[in-house]
Amino acid sequence: MSKICIVTGSSGLIGSESVAFLSEKFDKIIGIDSNMRAYFFGENASTEWNTQRLIKTIPNYEHHAVDIRNISDLEKIFGEFGADIQLIVHTAAQPSHDWAAKEPITDFTVNANGTLNLLEMTRHHCPEATFIFTSTNKVYGDTPNYLPLIELEDRWEIDESHEYYKYGIDEKMSIDHTKHSLFGASKVAGDVLVQEYGRYFGMKTGIFRGGCLTGPNHSGTQLHGFLSYLMKCAITGDKYTVFGYKGKQVRDNIHSWDLVNMFWHFHLSPRPGEVYNAGGSRHSNCSMKEAIGMCERITGNKMNYEYSQTNRIGDHMWWISDVRKFKEHYPGWDFKFGLEEILTQIHNNMCKRV
Repeated sequence: MSKICIVTGSSGLIGSESVAFLSEKFDKIIGIDSNMRAYFFGENASTEWNTQRLIKTIPNYEHHAVDIRNISDLEKIFGEFGADIQLIVHTAAQPSHDWAAKEPITDFTVNANGTLNLLEMTRHHCPEATFIFTSTNKVYGDTPNYLPLIELEDRWEIDESHEYYKYGIDEKMSIDHTKHSLFGASKVAGDVLVQEYGRYFGMKTGIFRGGCLTGPNHSGTQLHGFLSYLMKCAITGDKYTVFGYKGKQVRDNIHSWDLVNMFWHFHLSPRPGEVYNAGGSRHSNCSMKEAIGMCERITGNKMNYEYSQTNRIGDHMWWISDVRKFKEHYPGWDFKFGLEEILTQIHNNMCKRV
């Protein structure tokens, strides 16, 4: 019996990291990626370069340019490998809340219907497989903006008397009665579906609500990929626009390898329908202003950026993920990469591509 892993969005940041990480642990990795990123964000955001890199460097990788909305194409893949499929890592998505407002039907059918298609394929062809879903902290909508925030010189910070101050936001925060953006709403639909297939059907599903996911293989654009696009602008001199909140909005940033390592730990001992916040936590976070300063220091260039008073709808002023629940369930996992190392890796990799 062969051990097969399916990775959707296999040419994206988390997908390609999953392919590389898991290629040594499975007999074959089946990648599913139709390069929709080029459609979403333009040819500069194409992941074709990453597809070719995976094909050339991962001997047991097999690529399928399939749209996850096309259930008949998925049926062929899942039907061929059947019970040999032991793990599905579902990272394919429309990832921008700005873009979602332009084409809500495309956004929803990719993020919600596509996820449903994959869950059904798993249920019918390989029900014992682990199913990993990359959700997002945007499922919490703008609720974090109503936390007691304090304005510091370079960042917003939560009042130190609040329970979230030391460790960040946990999974108990409500995802209801909040402005999500249409992207957030479509990801909520996928998130809850994956939970339900775990709880209702007893499937080995895990939901990971990411903060800013980042790493050297990110094809960042203005609408998505905060650190990657920021570093790209620092290198090229292209103008970067900071949207609202005085540039002091805070994001936690998790390296793609650290996130995929979370997936692996979950797969080894799955907890059906479980939800985890997955971000850089207090270990790795920064404000926009702080990130600009770090990019300038690493590149030696003064950044060309402008400030827009208008923040993105539903955007977070402050987000830091509390990852203690995952650490409690999987004490063998911990962070490997910090913010400085992440940005240096992005810079060095991008200098080869720009």
